[in-house]
Amino acid sequence: MPDIVLEDRADVLWIRLNRPDRRNAFDPAMSAAISEAVEGASDRRAVVITGSGGSFCAGGALQNLSTPTVGEMRGLYQGSLRMFDAIRSCPRPVIAAVNGAAAGGGNELVVACDLAIAARSATFGQTGPRVGSSPVTGATNVMGVQIGEKKAKELALLCRRYPADEAERMGLVNAVVDDDELEPTVERWCAELAQLSPRYLEITKISSNIWWSAARDSFSTGLGMLVQAVGSPDMVEGATAFLEKRKPAFPPPQ
Repeated sequence: MPDIVLEDRADVLWIRLNRPDRRNAFDPAMSAAISEAVEGASDRRAVVITGSGGSFCAGGALQNLSTPTVGEMRGLYQGSLRMFDAIRSCPRPVIAAVNGAAAGGGNELVVACDLAIAARSATFGQTGPRVGSSPVTGATNVMGVQIGEKKAKELALLCRRYPADEAERMGLVNAVVDDDELEPTVERWCAELAQLSPRYLEITKISSNIWWSAARDSFSTGLGMLVQAVGSPDMVEGATAFLEKRKPAFPPPQ
């Protein structure tokens, strides 16, 4: 099974995350495939990222986090950062077509995209402190610009789930439509973009990255801190509890 499926539709590249067995969570190989697809899409009118199997993206794959190695985690973190950077530096608009749960790094994937349209059944939220991690590549920084600092901290700290309608009210997504209207709606938005100047869309997009660029150093700093926490009791307990589908019992504060 390929990690992603690529489809050209009317000069738009559709990237479909294709690991429904793990709710389209990305490992280093999958994030590399997404990055390469986005980086190679400069001759398209737009790029769309969506999921398969009723899920959008569950973030980073957690299968190995209960017995992590520093090398494996560096690969996961660096791969996710390259993927988000590829989306932001792509000269074409990148649209998240959120067809299901966007959790953890999947929610940060929505933050990284230029536009986001959600199916009514979609849900959103961060997972970091619940699973022994922290959402340092978008949710603890750029998301605050998008939805406001207090609301962004609510998402990042409390790890709640939010329905699509609330995500739209927050400003996390541009529009919410009935599930069967998601792809037709995204296609209409792409057709609208196709009527505009690619040159000036690129200028507009890249110049709008000011807040992402300002926060970029904090991504690397945050990932460096996460590497130092690899194998910590909190990380192992969070990942193990997630895999065992139970509430975590983290060590007390020190």
